[in-house]
This record gives sequence, structure tokens and C-alpha cells, in this order.
Amino acid sequence: MPKGVLAIIHVFVDSSKLENVANEINKLEEALDVYEVTGEYDIIAIVRADDVVSFRRLLKDKIMKIEGIKSTVTSMVLYTHKREGRPVQE
Repeated sequence: MPKGVLAIIHVFVDSSKLENVANEINKLEEALDVYEVTGEYDIIAIVRADDVVSFRRLLKDKIMKIEGIKSTVTSMVLYTHKREGRPVQE
């Protein structure tokens, strides 16, 4: 089982800053995947942190300080059933 906290962050962005926000999130070492998407949110980022306290710091001190981010909604991954098309047993 992978260590740490895995989270999916849905990011609502000022449309004029979309490219900048994606680039800034992309620079974060905790960011595993960054997607520009359709729908209610503009960007989805998959991130990993050592623990909940580290995740809080990442969100509060890094992600939410990126110019152009209006709001975020986070889903914490509790268990992975399938990854990259293959069943996972954690």
C-alpha cells in the first residue's frame, strides 16, 4: 500500500489565468497528475502528501496562493480498487 495521503483536487479558476494556474500546479513536487477538464471545475490535480498535516500545508500555503484560483474541492482517496487499468490490492 502506498504511503501518504492521495487526494484529488478540483480547482475552479479565473478563466484568464487558466494556463498560469495549470503551470504553477504542475511545478509542485506533490502534484502527480494535472488535467484541464470540462464541467464545473477547470483543473483536476492528483496530489500526494506525507500525511494530513502536510496535505493541509500544501493546500493552504501553496495551492490556494496561486493567483487565479477561485476555489477548490478536495476528495481524499480512501482505497484504490483499480489503477491504470489493473485491479489493485492494497
